Amino acid sequence: MNRPASLNELDAVLAALEGVVLGKSREVRLALCCLLSRGHLLIEDLPGLGKTTLAQSLSRVTGLDMQRLQFTSDLLPADVLGVSVFDPREARFTFHPGPIFHGVVLADEINRATPKTQSALLEAMEEGRVTVEGETRSLPDPFFVIATQNPQEQAGTFALPESQLDRFLMRLSLGYPDARAEREILRGRAGRERLAELPALLDAERLRAWQARLGSIHVAEALLDYVQALVTASREHPELAWGLSTRGALALLQAARGWALLEGRDHVLPEDVQAVWVPVVGHRLSSGRREEGEALARHLLARVPVMG
Repeated sequence: MNRPASLNELDAVLAALEGVVLGKSREVRLALCCLLSRGHLLIEDLPGLGKTTLAQSLSRVTGLDMQRLQFTSDLLPADVLGVSVFDPREARFTFHPGPIFHGVVLADEINRATPKTQSALLEAMEEGRVTVEGETRSLPDPFFVIATQNPQEQAGTFALPESQLDRFLMRLSLGYPDARAEREILRGRAGRERLAELPALLDAERLRAWQARLGSIHVAEALLDYVQALVTASREHPELAWGLSTRGALALLQAARGWALLEGRDHVLPEDVQAVWVPVVGHRLSSGRREEGEALARHLLARVPVMG
């Protein structure tokens, strides 16, 4: 199938990202799909595997400003949202916005902060606005949070509860690069050394246009049958304490639309649902180790036949 000429813009974005984050084409595509779908991304990995580089790359190629926020046990909600400070010369309080007021927010090691501070960020993600000292302020549009977390078995972490995990459209792991990609990184031909060379291929207006385009991606009734069969299988599985919620099913459909758009189609196929199923569903089926949730998701996917 020939791709529409307009999609060359997204092809260029993917190519630029893959030139920096080597050997992770699928993960890069999923991250861009998450952004196009107006979701937020959770990356669980050990330190030093490219999480920050991916976030910075996405910020550069989309033309969005980025703020990195290092989460620690003593971080307060005001450090995320901002605070009003009294100005004696003006005799009034002036609001100083926090790092949440940026197009891309990298919440580094989110599970090292206390639940109260985690909630401040996650509420902003859900509502698209924040209320500080009685006044509501809108966040930028587009607004994309990439949160990273260390594996839960590491010391000094506060696990995200199920209700907060559900705020993330996808959970990914980059993992170690393959030998060829790592050699290129060691030679300085990829990774952070290439960030300064990345051009801004989109801007906020173009990105909003692409995000709006997802609404025109057609979903057939037979495709909805397939999605509902997957959802039902998750709710009836004897090994699962809870199944996929209706909000989770909507998230799955939105991500499948985003994947279809990247594939150059104006309609969703079962392959699109299957492509995003594990990263969208894994953390919604198990709040424990990432590998457990992904294994459960793959098991369900293998059990449910394609409808139609």
